[in-house]
Amino acid sequence: MESKINNRILQLPSGDIRNALRGRKVGLEKESLRVNAEGHIAQTRHPLGLGSALTHPSITTDYSEALLELVTPPFEHFAQTLDYLDDIHRFVYEKMDNEILWATSMPCVIDGDESIRIAEYGSSNAAKMKSAYRRGLGHRYGRTMQAIAGVHYNYSYPIEFWRLYQDVLDDSRDSQTFISESYMGMVRNLQRYGWLVPYLFGASPAICESFLGATPISLEKLFKHSYYGRFATSLRVSDIGYQNNKEDKAGVNVNYNSLQSYVASLGSAISTPSPQYEKYGLNVDGEWQQLNYNILQIENEFYSSVRPKQILDGEEKPTLALARRGVAYIELRSLDVNVYEPIGINDEQMRFLESFLLLNLLLPSDPYDDRELVEIKYNLNEVAGRGRDPELKLRRGGEEVLLRDWASEIFDQMSFACDLLDKDGEKPIYCSALQQQRAKIEEPEMTPSARILAEMIENKEEFAEFSLRLSKQHQEWFAKRPLEAESRSQYERQAQQSIQRQHEIEKMDSLSFEQFLQNYFEQN
Repeated sequence: MESKINNRILQLPSGDIRNALRGRKVGLEKESLRVNAEGHIAQTRHPLGLGSALTHPSITTDYSEALLELVTPPFEHFAQTLDYLDDIHRFVYEKMDNEILWATSMPCVIDGDESIRIAEYGSSNAAKMKSAYRRGLGHRYGRTMQAIAGVHYNYSYPIEFWRLYQDVLDDSRDSQTFISESYMGMVRNLQRYGWLVPYLFGASPAICESFLGATPISLEKLFKHSYYGRFATSLRVSDIGYQNNKEDKAGVNVNYNSLQSYVASLGSAISTPSPQYEKYGLNVDGEWQQLNYNILQIENEFYSSVRPKQILDGEEKPTLALARRGVAYIELRSLDVNVYEPIGINDEQMRFLESFLLLNLLLPSDPYDDRELVEIKYNLNEVAGRGRDPELKLRRGGEEVLLRDWASEIFDQMSFACDLLDKDGEKPIYCSALQQQRAKIEEPEMTPSARILAEMIENKEEFAEFSLRLSKQHQEWFAKRPLEAESRSQYERQAQQSIQRQHEIEKMDSLSFEQFLQNYFEQN
């Protein structure tokens, strides 16, 4: 495999490719729970000073009213992306009243499902759809799972890069097809090798007992109110975190072997009824409990570590957007919130991920069969649950291979991508990021998950105590760095504009909610 990536890179006109890559775009979506001073999930409404969660482009909510989602525009430079995310955090803290942003991916202290307030977006049909969808998620999986937070890394290559790359490969397909299928190949490889992300950056090896309800056999008790996995890296992406187990049994089988098969298989899941969901009803006493009885209510219900994405036109269905205009960018969803960074991610991670994505684009990517799909799911879950076990073996092509050996192979291949990205630069920033992450393979205690457990044990801290301490440290860090007056005014205007836009949408509604839903799902 090393020769394959080296040969592919040698084919590239390095100067032209590097220039084209400068136009790539990187955006982030970072989720954080609002909590009170004691570390319990907030029961308050989304702060009015932040604007409308329905229409604000950068400050919204995910599942619950307390789960903030902070979204950056796509930028060409990492520094711009991180600076924007930093500014949003500072603005949010100025508008919160005696509340804190939770520093970890796994939730704070939760008093059962009913303590997790479903997000509210107003009285428009679009708002009602969002709330009904979330009620459906609560019925299907429980609200507690929806309180988990993460970071999404959004990445796209510029058209100049695609033109050069298509010429190098001497591919005669139309441009949109070439780009989309290249992205789909990248997605398949990110699933094959994506277990490396939770190993390196997983930061959820322990949880509060309030998340569990009942003690799972797979976890050990660390302290009175905390459970952990001895070698766990990311319980967030393990079998106790984000999962579609119910859908898997009901018949979801998403096919990534082409964009057409991906769209068709997701489309089937969102249009095929599942009798097990009929018990929740639809409109019960005037309140919609879910959008439909189907295996998936909408595309976003399918949880995946990586998604091919297209920018939506209004209330356009995601699958329809992909079918019409192809893949525009990749959303990598397997990142835990970095508990040691106030904004949840840092520059080194960003650079490592860019070179990792480039590797996964340049490597050949054959379609996979059912056997390989089983291996992919097994590997991700094993690394999430016990990735730091020095004897852990993963499955590859019907054989078993030590994680550390396979990881070393991937790093060797990545070095070629890093050399390409670094060539003629002032400093070898990509190679440096690679070497810093490579050290975690030989020394698992350097991983965030190991550091968290070591710190909890040394301080004899419960998970909630550890997380609250880090959350307060981050709060103090932002408090010492208030926004400049001009930036504050800009964000305040944006918040007011979003509220005005929400009111306009509500005034323009003329359809019943039933008709609105029917029109949405009948798009073709």
